[in-house]
Amino acid sequence: MTDPLDRMRRGDWYLDGPELVAARRRCWHLQNRFNATGPDDDRERRHILEQLLGRIGPDTVVMPGLQISYGTHTRLGANTFINTDVLLMDDAPITIGDDVRIGPRTQLTTALHPVDDHQRRREGWEQAKPVSIGDNTWLGAGVIVCPGVTVGADSVIGAGSVVTRDIPARTLAVGSPARPVREL
Repeated sequence: MTDPLDRMRRGDWYLDGPELVAARRRCWHLQNRFNATGPDDDRERRHILEQLLGRIGPDTVVMPGLQISYGTHTRLGANTFINTDVLLMDDAPITIGDDVRIGPRTQLTTALHPVDDHQRRREGWEQAKPVSIGDNTWLGAGVIVCPGVTVGADSVIGAGSVVTRDIPARTLAVGSPARPVREL
């Protein structure tokens, strides 16, 4: 069997292993440093994010309270704002475009587990599917974006919505599961 990190990056089913644990631990240390910064520590936060993330665009702001799995699989565009207590479960790539606004307590999740009880609980298999948020999109407070979902550019997702499937560009979507309400 190939190594779990390679399998995870390919989107194959994988089991946890020492390399993944080490990568999450590295992330955890940086995340803790980031979340411990004070209100005037903008430069320090930016420096930590440059070490933690796969990419962070210019003029992008991430508020403390960040929870992230690996960090290196997350790419943030320019002039993006991520509010407090956001969870980025980046087992697969999370790509967030330019000029995006993400409300507090939003969750972008990429990890999946088998429905079969034996594989899920006893064996511990998981799989990861990427999440993509298009340019100039606004995710309201408490939005959950599920694995494998793309939210198109210039869209708005209403607070508390659960996005289980792709949302087209220039669309207002709300609810659980999120459904398109109208074009923007």
